Order: sequence, then C-alpha cells, then structure tokens
Amino acid sequence: MSTIQGPRIGHDLVDIERFRNAIARREPAWRRRVFTEGEWEAAERRPDRDAVLAARFAAKEAAFKALGTGWGRGVRWLDVEVAGGGRSAPRLVLRGEALRLAENAGVELQISLSHTDELASAVVMALPR
Repeated sequence: MSTIQGPRIGHDLVDIERFRNAIARREPAWRRRVFTEGEWEAAERRPDRDAVLAARFAAKEAAFKALGTGWGRGVRWLDVEVAGGGRSAPRLVLRGEALRLAENAGVELQISLSHTDELASAVVMALPR
C-alpha cells in the first residue's frame, strides 16, 4: 500500500480556443473517451460549454498529477468525473484505477476550477483521509 506523505497537488491549465479546435476535429469518438455522459450533458446546458469542458479536462489532468500517475499507468479519462460546478461546488467522482490508487494511498481528492474567456484551470489536492 502506498501512502502520500502530506498533501499532493496537481494543476493544469488549458487554452480554451485550442481545446475547442481539438473537440471539433475529434468529436464524437474523443468526447466519449474523455468525458462521461454526465459531464457532457451538464456542459451542454451552459452557454460557455467549451470553457466548462476545458475546465473538466484540466481537472482530470490535475487529478492524475495529484495521484502521481500522469494520464498513464492504467488510469483512464473516464476514471475521473467532475460532478457539480456552476451553482454547486465541483467534486471528483473516482472509478476504476483512479479510485484504487486513491484508496491505496489513503487520500481523498479536493478540487477547484476556474476559467476566463481564454483559459481554464484546475487544481486538485490529494489530502490524507
């Protein structure tokens, strides 16, 4: 069992225009590989859909960093879901390998999201339970 000593932080920053272009080139296969139906449906209801999705993409990257994996070592995009946001605080729902890693390390992940018209950012802290 691995343990994380003290808090571990992951951060990611996404250029929204570049992200928007990536979605346009790769959808729908990429969308299904990266985002859960819940994430996509929540974003579709927002006028700033691409910024919302970019922030969630950044959150997944930041979560992988906080878990110490990057987006490799068996962790999949769909193993990390961002729930809430907008009018409620965002939270991470972990599944699969991401959940196993967090449980084995004895941590819970806390998240903060932000975006402007140009950039989306996410910070994830892995805190000992």
